[in-house]
Amino acid sequence: MTENTTAATVVSFDEAKDLAGRDLGYTEWREVTQQMVDTFADATDDHQWIHVDPERAKDGPFGAPIAHGFLTLSLIIPFWSELFDVTDVKTKVNYGLDKVRFTSPVKVGSRIRMKGVISDVQEVKGNGLHLVTDGTIEIEGEERPAVVATFLSRFYA
Repeated sequence: MTENTTAATVVSFDEAKDLAGRDLGYTEWREVTQQMVDTFADATDDHQWIHVDPERAKDGPFGAPIAHGFLTLSLIIPFWSELFDVTDVKTKVNYGLDKVRFTSPVKVGSRIRMKGVISDVQEVKGNGLHLVTDGTIEIEGEERPAVVATFLSRFYA
Protein backbone atom coordinates (compact mmCIF):
# COMPACT_ATOMS: atom_id res chain seq x y z
CA MET A 1 0.00 0.00 0.00
CA THR A 2 2.88 2.35 -0.55
CA GLU A 3 2.17 3.01 -4.22
CA ASN A 4 1.37 6.58 -5.17
CA THR A 5 -1.81 7.70 -6.81
CA THR A 6 -1.89 8.01 -10.55
CA ALA A 7 -3.53 10.43 -12.95
CA ALA A 8 -6.85 9.33 -14.39
CA THR A 9 -6.80 7.24 -17.53
CA VAL A 10 -8.82 9.20 -20.09
CA VAL A 11 -9.34 7.54 -23.45
CA SER A 12 -11.54 7.79 -26.50
CA PHE A 13 -14.27 5.24 -27.11
CA ASP A 14 -12.15 3.49 -29.74
CA GLU A 15 -9.09 3.40 -27.46
CA ALA A 16 -11.17 1.87 -24.64
CA LYS A 17 -11.70 -1.27 -26.74
CA ASP A 18 -8.09 -2.32 -26.10
CA LEU A 19 -7.86 -1.80 -22.34
CA ALA A 20 -8.30 -5.35 -21.04
CA GLY A 21 -5.57 -5.91 -18.47
CA ARG A 22 -4.94 -2.18 -17.88
CA ASP A 23 -3.92 -1.31 -14.34
CA LEU A 24 -5.50 2.06 -13.54
CA GLY A 25 -3.48 2.61 -10.38
CA TYR A 26 -4.82 4.19 -7.20
CA THR A 27 -7.17 6.99 -6.29
CA GLU A 28 -6.42 9.66 -3.73
CA TRP A 29 -7.11 8.80 -0.09
CA ARG A 30 -10.57 9.72 1.23
CA GLU A 31 -11.47 9.99 4.91
CA VAL A 32 -14.60 8.22 6.10
CA THR A 33 -16.30 10.58 8.56
CA GLN A 34 -19.05 10.07 11.12
CA GLN A 35 -21.15 12.56 9.14
CA MET A 36 -20.88 10.34 6.05
CA VAL A 37 -21.91 7.30 8.10
CA ASP A 38 -24.85 9.15 9.71
CA THR A 39 -26.06 10.47 6.36
CA PHE A 40 -25.87 6.97 4.87
CA ALA A 41 -27.74 5.58 7.88
CA ASP A 42 -30.51 8.14 7.33
CA ALA A 43 -30.70 7.38 3.60
CA THR A 44 -30.91 3.61 4.13
CA ASP A 45 -32.72 3.54 7.48
CA ASP A 46 -29.88 1.44 8.90
CA HIS A 47 -29.16 2.99 12.29
CA GLN A 48 -27.39 0.05 13.92
CA TRP A 49 -25.41 1.31 16.92
CA ILE A 50 -22.10 -0.01 15.59
CA HIS A 51 -22.37 2.68 12.90
CA VAL A 52 -24.12 5.63 14.51
CA ASP A 53 -23.38 5.52 18.25
CA PRO A 54 -19.69 6.41 18.70
CA GLU A 55 -19.78 6.08 22.49
CA ARG A 56 -21.35 2.63 22.50
CA ALA A 57 -19.19 1.53 19.54
CA LYS A 58 -16.04 2.23 21.59
CA ASP A 59 -16.97 -0.84 23.64
CA GLY A 60 -18.00 -2.85 20.58
CA PRO A 61 -16.01 -5.46 18.68
CA PHE A 62 -13.99 -2.91 16.67
CA GLY A 63 -13.36 -0.29 19.35
CA ALA A 64 -14.91 2.47 17.24
CA PRO A 65 -17.89 3.06 14.97
CA ILE A 66 -17.53 1.52 11.53
CA ALA A 67 -18.87 2.49 8.12
CA HIS A 68 -21.66 0.44 6.61
CA GLY A 69 -20.22 -2.03 4.11
CA PHE A 70 -22.56 -0.67 1.47
CA LEU A 71 -21.39 2.89 2.17
CA THR A 72 -17.82 1.80 1.48
CA LEU A 73 -18.99 -0.05 -1.63
CA SER A 74 -20.89 3.00 -2.88
CA LEU A 75 -17.65 4.97 -2.92
CA ILE A 76 -16.64 2.91 -5.94
CA ILE A 77 -18.56 5.50 -7.97
CA PRO A 78 -16.47 8.58 -7.09
CA PHE A 79 -13.31 6.46 -7.02
CA TRP A 80 -14.07 5.11 -10.51
CA SER A 81 -14.57 8.65 -11.79
CA GLU A 82 -11.20 9.57 -10.34
CA LEU A 83 -9.46 6.66 -12.07
CA PHE A 84 -11.08 6.45 -15.49
CA ASP A 85 -13.12 8.24 -18.14
CA VAL A 86 -14.09 7.73 -21.75
CA THR A 87 -14.50 10.76 -23.98
CA ASP A 88 -16.75 11.09 -27.03
CA VAL A 89 -19.57 8.94 -25.62
CA LYS A 90 -23.27 9.74 -25.27
CA THR A 91 -24.00 7.60 -22.23
CA LYS A 92 -22.09 6.18 -19.26
CA VAL A 93 -23.83 3.54 -17.16
CA ASN A 94 -22.97 1.79 -13.90
CA TYR A 95 -24.11 -1.66 -15.04
CA GLY A 96 -23.76 -3.67 -11.84
CA LEU A 97 -21.55 -5.95 -9.80
CA ASP A 98 -20.46 -9.52 -10.35
CA LYS A 99 -18.80 -10.15 -7.01
CA VAL A 100 -18.45 -8.20 -3.78
CA ARG A 101 -16.68 -9.12 -0.58
CA PHE A 102 -16.47 -6.98 2.57
CA THR A 103 -13.15 -8.24 3.90
CA SER A 104 -12.39 -5.74 6.68
CA PRO A 105 -14.40 -3.08 8.55
CA VAL A 106 -13.67 0.60 7.96
CA LYS A 107 -13.46 2.52 11.23
CA VAL A 108 -14.74 6.08 11.20
CA GLY A 109 -11.78 8.39 10.73
CA SER A 110 -9.93 5.90 8.52
CA ARG A 111 -8.73 6.82 5.07
CA ILE A 112 -9.53 4.60 2.11
CA ARG A 113 -8.63 4.51 -1.57
CA MET A 114 -9.27 2.25 -4.54
CA LYS A 115 -7.04 0.39 -6.96
CA GLY A 116 -8.65 -0.57 -10.25
CA VAL A 117 -7.72 -3.01 -12.98
CA ILE A 118 -9.82 -3.38 -16.13
CA SER A 119 -9.97 -7.15 -16.56
CA ASP A 120 -12.16 -7.35 -19.66
CA VAL A 121 -13.69 -5.21 -22.39
CA GLN A 122 -16.43 -6.45 -24.69
CA GLU A 123 -18.38 -4.75 -27.45
CA VAL A 124 -22.16 -4.78 -26.91
CA LYS A 125 -25.01 -3.94 -29.23
CA GLY A 126 -26.03 -0.32 -29.52
CA ASN A 127 -22.45 0.78 -30.21
CA GLY A 128 -21.41 0.08 -26.63
CA LEU A 129 -18.52 -1.21 -24.60
CA HIS A 130 -18.90 -3.36 -21.50
CA LEU A 131 -15.99 -3.00 -19.06
CA VAL A 132 -15.28 -5.40 -16.21
CA THR A 133 -13.13 -3.84 -13.51
CA ASP A 134 -11.58 -5.44 -10.46
CA GLY A 135 -11.65 -2.88 -7.67
CA THR A 136 -9.96 -3.12 -4.31
CA ILE A 137 -10.76 -0.53 -1.65
CA GLU A 138 -7.86 -0.34 0.76
CA ILE A 139 -7.69 1.05 4.29
CA GLU A 140 -4.62 3.12 5.04
CA GLY A 141 -2.28 1.27 7.38
CA GLU A 142 -4.25 -1.99 7.26
CA GLU A 143 -3.13 -5.24 5.68
CA ARG A 144 -6.55 -6.41 4.53
CA PRO A 145 -8.66 -4.38 2.13
CA ALA A 146 -12.13 -3.17 3.06
CA VAL A 147 -13.86 -4.25 -0.15
CA VAL A 148 -12.94 -6.40 -3.10
CA ALA A 149 -15.43 -6.08 -5.95
CA THR A 150 -15.84 -6.79 -9.63
CA PHE A 151 -17.94 -4.02 -11.07
CA LEU A 152 -19.37 -3.47 -14.50
CA SER A 153 -19.77 -0.32 -16.54
CA ARG A 154 -20.95 0.48 -20.03
CA PHE A 155 -20.13 3.27 -22.41
CA TYR A 156 -22.21 4.05 -25.50
CA ALA A 157 -20.94 6.16 -28.40
